[in-house]
Amino acid sequence: MSFSYPSFLWALLTLAVPVIIHLFNFRKTTRIYFSNIRFLKQVKEETTQKRKLKQWLVLASRLLFLFFLVMAFAQPFLPAKEQLSEPHAITIYIDNSLSMSVPMGDNMRALDEAQQMAQGIVDLFPAETRYLILTNDFAPFSNTYKTKAQATDLLAQLKFSASSRTANEIIHRTARNPSTLFWISDFQQSTFGEPLRIDSARHVQLVPVKSEQTTNVFVDTAFLQNPFAIGGDKNSVTVRLRNQAYKKVEDLSVKLSINHIQAAASTVSIEPQHFADLTFDLSPTMKIRNPATITFSDYPVSFDNEFFIVLSYSKKLNVLEIKPGSSPTYIEKVFGNQELFSFRSFSSSNLNYSLLAETDLVVLNGINRLAEPLTEALQLYKNNFGALLLIPGADPDLSSYQKICRFSLQRASKNELEELDKPNMQNPFYANVFEDKTTSIAMPKATKTMEWGTDRSALLSFKNGQPFLSQLENVFLLSCPLEKNATDFFSHALFVPVMYRIAANSQKNDRPLYYPLTASTVTVPIDSLLGESPVKWIGSQEFIPSQRKANGQLIFDLPKNEVAAGFYSVVNQRDTLGMIALNPDKKESMLSTLNPDQVKEKLGGKNISVFKASSAKSFNREIKEQYLGTPLWKYAVIVSLLFLLAEVLLIRFLK
Repeated sequence: MSFSYPSFLWALLTLAVPVIIHLFNFRKTTRIYFSNIRFLKQVKEETTQKRKLKQWLVLASRLLFLFFLVMAFAQPFLPAKEQLSEPHAITIYIDNSLSMSVPMGDNMRALDEAQQMAQGIVDLFPAETRYLILTNDFAPFSNTYKTKAQATDLLAQLKFSASSRTANEIIHRTARNPSTLFWISDFQQSTFGEPLRIDSARHVQLVPVKSEQTTNVFVDTAFLQNPFAIGGDKNSVTVRLRNQAYKKVEDLSVKLSINHIQAAASTVSIEPQHFADLTFDLSPTMKIRNPATITFSDYPVSFDNEFFIVLSYSKKLNVLEIKPGSSPTYIEKVFGNQELFSFRSFSSSNLNYSLLAETDLVVLNGINRLAEPLTEALQLYKNNFGALLLIPGADPDLSSYQKICRFSLQRASKNELEELDKPNMQNPFYANVFEDKTTSIAMPKATKTMEWGTDRSALLSFKNGQPFLSQLENVFLLSCPLEKNATDFFSHALFVPVMYRIAANSQKNDRPLYYPLTASTVTVPIDSLLGESPVKWIGSQEFIPSQRKANGQLIFDLPKNEVAAGFYSVVNQRDTLGMIALNPDKKESMLSTLNPDQVKEKLGGKNISVFKASSAKSFNREIKEQYLGTPLWKYAVIVSLLFLLAEVLLIRFLK
């Protein structure tokens, strides 16, 4: 046992006062004379014995009263189990991610409980203690230690953060602070990856916030069935829902709103720990940029009941034809639709190579031999994921072709017209091309100027199985020139949809439908920027993120701590360049947690302790016992009052 104020023990000297009073009674005795005391002798002896017993009991009561009163002022306590690694510095990490909005008992959220626990830590330690308050925002105020008053103000302003932090990030962020770390969190399983190692010299206190086990349904992902954007095509969006619970969710109503108008609705039942897909058809008459929201009602966890996506359709596809001369070609005719395509045609000797960076599809049409400068420019274009359609000339130089494609090219042994086989309608290339896939159609004929072996995945083939049109990565290859003596493919009904599909494939929608708030960068394609003014994001808030331009795209650094989920228009002066949808990281929706022993095993540190309190009130008691010890002064006061009462009762009733 120890004392907070041991100097008060000098007051124990006052115990001598009752003893002195007891030993030296300064009252004067009065002598009384009796005529005969023969009958009073026995009575006198009995009264003296009782009076002595009473005096000793009263003396003991007084001594014990004074003793325990002095003990109360000295404030005895049982020593603390642990000590701070830095006596006057404490680091407190509070998990304020969206998963902490899960309700607890008494209509309290997990974050409210964590806030009370953190405040209990601040209130506990002496006034000279300094506190480092860290949240998921990793805000600038977390870089310096704060006084007790400043820490209290920061805790009062605590709110939910869209940022999701892994355990590894938290460890590295707090590694430079040697003070004791109080880690207050629900310890989601999704935030712990591979086993981590904490410096054995660090002292970490795990404070689990135990929320109620509850069901949660969230959108795992959303994607287009046909990711190729070209005007008028049929399309649909698939929404994948996940049930992160151990009981089945039945008849969940899911709605899709496009441009703030409800476009579709459906119901779905999801087995425990399983997925379910819902597909919604999209109108082919949508705008270029269409904000779409997927909503459902999943009580009591509601922070992920909305999911934002942007359905973008390109206004025009940029097609560039490179040909040997200046005569019109069939390529120019098929891509001449100015509502769908921005078409340009140049002679190979009069080409501005800088145009390649702005092109979705390059068509090499009828060039027998590719010059070295053109070959180098096309290789760079391909490396930037540009699409290429190679139509050979009548007398092709296969060695120059070989430099820009990975097909094993060789001259055809026969050069006779042969009928093409019907296309494989199961190939994703032909998705949404034909209304009736069972209709029998007449097929064009063609020759083989060059061949490249067997290709079972060819887009079009001859009757003998040899490929006529193949795709390898981002290169499309035709086996003969588009000339009358080589084929009638250009005059066939199949020609236009196949060319359109090649163009659509060339601009695969690599722009995601949405970005998580944890993404580091966001990319928006651009043609040109007006002036030198920076590009702004306008949505629920307006700000200018860090940005840079590269390869015809504008790359933004996503400001994690400043932006909320929702839609943001990317605006340059009065020109809208694009639209972005941001959603919380789906890890936050995975509410499965680790128990304290599992967390200790993951962290692998030696100086790791766990608080077992189930509420803020019990946590305050537990932390006092652990760091301040168990105070005994209250018990000393109670015992001293009991002995004072005993003295009064002895004097009053013991005759």
